[in-house]
Amino acid sequence: MGLTRGQFLRLVGAGAAGALLGGCASSPPPIDVTAPEFTDAEPSGTVRLWCRGGLQPTTQRLVDRFHAAQDRIRVDLTPVPDGQYVTKLATAIRGGRVPDLVDIDDINSALFVHRGVFADLTPLIDALPYRDRLSPGHLALSARDGRWFGAPSLADNSTLWCNASLFARAGVDVDETTGSLAGCLEAARAIAGLGEDTHGWFFPGNAAGALAFTVQPHVWAGGADLITGEVGAQRAHILGNEPLRATLEFLRALWTEGLTPPAIDSDDGSRWASRFQAGRVGMMPCGFGIVTTDASEELLAECEVRLLAGPEGGRSFFDGGTNLCLPNGSDNPAAAWEFVTFCLDLEQQTSLPETGYIPVRSDAATDAFRARWPLAAPPLLELDAGHAPLSLAYARIYNQNDGPWLAMIREAVFGGGVERALRAAQPRFDEILRQGDA
Repeated sequence: MGLTRGQFLRLVGAGAAGALLGGCASSPPPIDVTAPEFTDAEPSGTVRLWCRGGLQPTTQRLVDRFHAAQDRIRVDLTPVPDGQYVTKLATAIRGGRVPDLVDIDDINSALFVHRGVFADLTPLIDALPYRDRLSPGHLALSARDGRWFGAPSLADNSTLWCNASLFARAGVDVDETTGSLAGCLEAARAIAGLGEDTHGWFFPGNAAGALAFTVQPHVWAGGADLITGEVGAQRAHILGNEPLRATLEFLRALWTEGLTPPAIDSDDGSRWASRFQAGRVGMMPCGFGIVTTDASEELLAECEVRLLAGPEGGRSFFDGGTNLCLPNGSDNPAAAWEFVTFCLDLEQQTSLPETGYIPVRSDAATDAFRARWPLAAPPLLELDAGHAPLSLAYARIYNQNDGPWLAMIREAVFGGGVERALRAAQPRFDEILRQGDA
């Protein structure tokens, strides 16, 4: 499936978008999706679509299905290497050579939305009969000034994967223990007590983006965020953030008590799921496709999935994935929108787990879907619990291995402790936020 999400998150940088777009001398006129030529004509011709390289198999499958369903529109798919996507799209926009449609990481879609280069899709999205069932986390990243500039495409959600067989052997209950961090710690101790090279919890301790994907939801479930304020006036909420402090103390306890594999402090996420897939880890926060791609049917039958808990309760998950956006200057926007609505049809959405992803429509969680894909269903059943942070500085803070997020995690968990980590992180977060908002 190409790069994993963790590999992509370690590679991508966001600064290029601002620099390149800032130098654009002129912009094409905005697409008017209410104009008769958009609403009245039967679309035809070619749609030039860019997708992330790691999503090529999934996107190509959708394109092939679209071609089989009609013969008026052809989609010309171009996969773009994940680590180059932001820069290449910004360069194309600056040069006036845009694709008709882009399927872009939802976090990165905000970079372009807030620079006014995508078409306003609000009337089209409002007209969808399933509008209220679309992922609010995805929509929030495509929003500006109360308008929507992208449509959710597919989801990559972080959830807590539990080996129910190890829970049973350790004499602990999945539901009773995974509703709080104290309960998770209790379960991790019991599972690690089984011996036989078995550990209670796993996290890749040297992978910035993977940790952002899986650790932040504990904080959100506790009712806090790490970045506050609107774009243009954002500040870090590190010092005085009690859910963050409790989350870091939880991770430190897992490490210092030996409840994790011993080498996680140097793990870069390249073999993220291997020990869990081998049946040696009781709990692991990660995405659906990270486990299911290479896992045996026997292991999957032993798995249960829960949303990630806050320190004292609550549930959340990272609402990752992609948004479909129409760059202003698209040559065939009406045909592009027809492909968007095809991708959002339930038939396409409910097939996404076959390639490792989760639908963005809550009504996809039918009885039949839940029976076929029980491990993909939990986020859909609580779609409002998902969140994806909105910040133009997200990549520099969270995804880069020299950023303040990974430094804070490593100092808190493997280094001098939580208090020292929090004190050092606050000014570093704030400095990058000031630069990102400039």
